[in-house]
Amino acid sequence: MNVRFRAPSLPLWLRVLSCVPFRVGYALADGLAFIAAYVGFHRRARVREQLARCFPGMTAAALRGAVRDCYRNVFDVLVEVVQGCRLDVAALGERVTIEGLEPLRAHFAAGQSVLLVGAHYANWEWMLLALSAGFEVPLTAAYKPLHDARADRLLRTVRGRFGAELVPAKELFNDVMRRRGEVRAIALVADQDPVSAELRHFTTFLGQETAFYMGAEMIARAARLPVYVALMRRVARGRYRLTIELLAAQDERPAQGAVTERYARCIEALIREHPADWMWLHRRWKVRKSVYDPS
Repeated sequence: MNVRFRAPSLPLWLRVLSCVPFRVGYALADGLAFIAAYVGFHRRARVREQLARCFPGMTAAALRGAVRDCYRNVFDVLVEVVQGCRLDVAALGERVTIEGLEPLRAHFAAGQSVLLVGAHYANWEWMLLALSAGFEVPLTAAYKPLHDARADRLLRTVRGRFGAELVPAKELFNDVMRRRGEVRAIALVADQDPVSAELRHFTTFLGQETAFYMGAEMIARAARLPVYVALMRRVARGRYRLTIELLAAQDERPAQGAVTERYARCIEALIREHPADWMWLHRRWKVRKSVYDPS
């Protein structure tokens, strides 16, 4: 556990809400998921259309169930973020088990930093908390700052409960290069459309032409870091298994795009295990290759 920090204070209203039992929160999540999936909710048509496009073999009944479970996952994450604010490290460890930490600890013991890439799958918020609590070295995580200053402070407080340092995604490369002498874990999620990125990797993902960020690959290449993927799976409601697997060794020099391609294949396989656990509410596939590369 990273014990070299003082946990920031949560606002009173959040501490009060976090005292609500999990079973009550999940009952509320079930109600909201039902309303979203069957009564009507913003982005429902988008969720259904994207699922149908990526899984054309789904029956109508299976598709309806996937839409419902997608919203259930979203509301479960919201409930767990709020009620999880009262969990200490031990309680979180009972809900999130981590496999594959030993190679990372060997890097840390040798004075080497590592780069971790994850996805918006299952409970990605608890993934960050579990990782920051599970390391003996600091963890720096990329994030997208919120426009509202108070909301941004709250986000940083909740995500930093166990010592994670949040750095704006656009500043991560410079931060890593400037602090190359520090031993730490560097984490980011890379499954969002690279709308503003200058360099993209295109591949077929869930049957669609898809653009991926290459930020993780660029950082690893420049700073000579090993790259690991963090795969979060729900094993029961409120219970998760986080598996850490090697994507690229520190001394490996793969061709450009190879590490990003490996990441895409890992995340695609994860999503196919249980499609509804991915964040389908976002409008995916906004970036098209033909727009940027007419050839």
